[in-house]
Amino acid sequence: MGAITIEKSGRLGFGLMRLPRKGLAIDVEQTAQMVDMFLEAGLTYFDTAFVYPGSEDAIRKALVDRHPRESYTLATKLNASVALTEGMAKGELDTSLKRTNAGYIDYYLLHALSKENYKKYEKFGLWDFVKEEKEKGRIRRYGFSFHDSPELLEEILNDHPDAEFVQLQINYADWEDKKNQSRANYEVARKYGKPIVVMEPVKGGTLANPPKEVKEIFNSVNPDASYASWAIRFVASLDGILAVLSGMSNIEQMQDNLSYMKEFKPLNEEEKKAIRKAMEVYGNLKNIPCTSCRYCTPGCPKKIEIPEIFTAMNMRTIDGAIEQSQTHYREVTVEHGLASDCVACGQCERICPQHLPIIENLEKAAATFEA
Repeated sequence: MGAITIEKSGRLGFGLMRLPRKGLAIDVEQTAQMVDMFLEAGLTYFDTAFVYPGSEDAIRKALVDRHPRESYTLATKLNASVALTEGMAKGELDTSLKRTNAGYIDYYLLHALSKENYKKYEKFGLWDFVKEEKEKGRIRRYGFSFHDSPELLEEILNDHPDAEFVQLQINYADWEDKKNQSRANYEVARKYGKPIVVMEPVKGGTLANPPKEVKEIFNSVNPDASYASWAIRFVASLDGILAVLSGMSNIEQMQDNLSYMKEFKPLNEEEKKAIRKAMEVYGNLKNIPCTSCRYCTPGCPKKIEIPEIFTAMNMRTIDGAIEQSQTHYREVTVEHGLASDCVACGQCERICPQHLPIIENLEKAAATFEA
């Protein structure tokens, strides 16, 4: 196949990690409505993963069984971190194809590479595996998603120049952040000419409800624009972007995204200036930069709702909402563990894509809300 073509329009991707729920199950009916809206807008990129509970099955029912295969592109991922053996890791593709019934995967990713796990992908021979699967026609393109330093990203791209695209966490709050280094990773990918799929453009939804100072900056320029639109249009305006993944959880979020991405217009100079001011605000914040991916919660022996506790902490430190944050903490710990229940086993920190000091932050939360 030829080089990946990047279109100026149609850059929005439908991220399938945070699908709407009906009770504990994914709401397939609402998901199907969102799929139809997305396709009717001329958008085609859908992104799921082997480790997103129920997501691959849901997209089979909402998309694959209902629309011609050539009308969309489907991305999913192989996660070596959850595989005990090489055979189990390679078997994830069979499972994904069975769950989705898509026949082939358009964009197949080695999932969440970082310094903690990238050698496991080498040990299991997964780079050769994806090449072989492409030759068989079971995948059309292969690349990887990445959560680490620009130095490691450059090392991987040097070792595997055949990678056809890269998925990176990029958003305006992390652009100059010393931990996430969005800008530096973006520049490495551009240096190597790799098309970029953007994840977490709204940083787990937190940029859809930014601090008051940021809201004032954006409202002064365009009071009618949603705060999420600023975040998504920022990354979509960058060069080399293949798709910007938005993890839409309801029809209203889909409607909002389509209102400015169906006929996408890059940021103008006044809007870019507003974004730079917002970056400065975020650079001075002392928040916990959790994206609510929830990778940390399934293995917690005390069933602590870590992302929700961090939400309560941010409500207090960023917005000064002391009573509201206390209420939120109380509600999320009624049937789950308290922050003080943490036994410091470290499983959450080992799996956290943001490399957060979770144990330390839970200790702070316990001191804040349980004193």
